[in-house]
Amino acid sequence: MSAADDETQEFHLRAITSLAEISRNDWDALANPHWSLGDNGALSPKAGVESEHQGDDSISEETEFNPFISHDFLSILEESGCVSEHTGWLPQHLLLDAPDGTPVAALPCYLKSHSMGEYVFDHSWADAYHRAGGSYYPKLQSCVPFTPATGRRFLSGAGINRPAAIAALADGLRELCRLRSASSAHVTFLNEAEWEIAGKRGFLQRNDQQFHWLNKGYATFEDFLADLASRKRKQIRKERRAALASGLEIEWVTGKDLTEAHWDAFHAFYEDTGARKWGRPYLNRRFFSLLGERLAHSVLLVMVRREGRMIAGALNLIGSHALFGRNWGCLEDHPFLHFEVCYYQAIAFAIERGLARVEAGAQGAHKLARGYLPTPTYSAHFIAHPGLRDAVADYLESEREAVRREGEAIAQAYSPFKRG
Repeated sequence: MSAADDETQEFHLRAITSLAEISRNDWDALANPHWSLGDNGALSPKAGVESEHQGDDSISEETEFNPFISHDFLSILEESGCVSEHTGWLPQHLLLDAPDGTPVAALPCYLKSHSMGEYVFDHSWADAYHRAGGSYYPKLQSCVPFTPATGRRFLSGAGINRPAAIAALADGLRELCRLRSASSAHVTFLNEAEWEIAGKRGFLQRNDQQFHWLNKGYATFEDFLADLASRKRKQIRKERRAALASGLEIEWVTGKDLTEAHWDAFHAFYEDTGARKWGRPYLNRRFFSLLGERLAHSVLLVMVRREGRMIAGALNLIGSHALFGRNWGCLEDHPFLHFEVCYYQAIAFAIERGLARVEAGAQGAHKLARGYLPTPTYSAHFIAHPGLRDAVADYLESEREAVRREGEAIAQAYSPFKRG
């Protein structure tokens, strides 16, 4: 399973209960093998990686830098206490070691006692299994906690036979499911290539969709608007004027300009939104401080001020080729401010940085009118109990077709872009 196609049995699978059990360099060599992450999240490509043209064909989901799967981000979740046995997220990261003990592949994984913070919903499966007399929890979850962003889940280093590594980790996850007496194992927001291989290893395949903005080489925001149908273009201009009509000021804050004052303000926004929308925010104040300390250059805060006071903001993470919108909050309500801060400012930043796309998070068909198009997402599910597995398989077959048809219909009937 190495570059020399050594026999799989020469390699060893193990589970670790903390990212502290593997060095930052060893993990990142698997998570983002084409990139170097310096102090405060400063990013640089390793030799042979094209960095000048973000849309270059040499870059794909397999080779671009994704901040969420970095050692820094995942360990911040653990060190802040957002991810722990107490919160229902017990780390069970799988490592595949070469005969000399060097990690050559990995899978971020958690033993869970609930289904919160995942954005791929299986509550109905849990309820059905409970009514049948089974216990759905604990279950295993391979994902980035609280983060509905697509990226590699089956991580492997340069020079490794990647399909074989994915297969070995998928089989290892099934075995870990048995060892931990878990009802199931779920890999969410993985990429399509991983999804295909997982399907061949006995995982059920599921689809959903998000709305992503794609950069067609725009030099300015006006270039993007020129691609839209006239009615949509006028609507966006009207919304942008209205959003800032109350004398609001917007700033982009990233890198060394991030301060604890920014995090104090943003945490207040986040707590207010989380308490109203979900009832329990997932991220604590320490998480944001650690994020600013270790990944400042991978962070974009879009902050709104009125009369010098910060009153709203959005948190984004910056990849090598994508901007990932994550959280939004406000202390004052202003018309269209959410659209301006979360969608239009993200587009403007992506154009300025030459990023290939903006992923604006889960749900939200309203994003379509703002230039974000339906994009499929993927998840893979192993269910140990044959009866539950068969029932879920039947459901997913019809769900996949429904999702496909919906995506096609939305793109054809409601695309904001010019026809022809």
